[in-house]
Amino acid sequence: MIYIRELTKPDYLKMEDFLYWAIFTPPDKKLPERNIIFKPDVFIYIENFGNEDDCGVIAEIDGQAIGAAWTRIIPAYGHIDNQTPELAISVLPGYRNKGVGEMLMQKLFERLFERGYEKTSLAVQKENPAVRFYLRLGYEIVEEKSEEYLMVKRLANTPAV
Repeated sequence: MIYIRELTKPDYLKMEDFLYWAIFTPPDKKLPERNIIFKPDVFIYIENFGNEDDCGVIAEIDGQAIGAAWTRIIPAYGHIDNQTPELAISVLPGYRNKGVGEMLMQKLFERLFERGYEKTSLAVQKENPAVRFYLRLGYEIVEEKSEEYLMVKRLANTPAV
């Protein structure tokens, strides 16, 4: 059974792994070197995680972390303003396409709504199949760049549980 809960401080040690698996790699390409996560424009997604605006959830099966979704207000790829947290999501390869991502996102949307956020943003490469996933969850494309979309989801219709 999959259990979704809020990220806690002990989970922060797992964030490097989740950040690595959040990086989209086209099927015909080799996985990037692990040290890619330490590039400043990538590491910003987890560096000093735990600030006031940081919010995240983690998925577990039998106590093993299998996925995480988190938001931060940071000047990164999906930044639109200083009131909108940017989303990152990662599900370990063996657990993808099994509903884990949707469960993570729904719980994260609830948490963000409870905290008073009106929307969340993300950037996604156009060739990433996750574009359809985000559209299905209510994200809208607000800007098209050469290789990626900037997307926003309004949280007003997300009920607080």
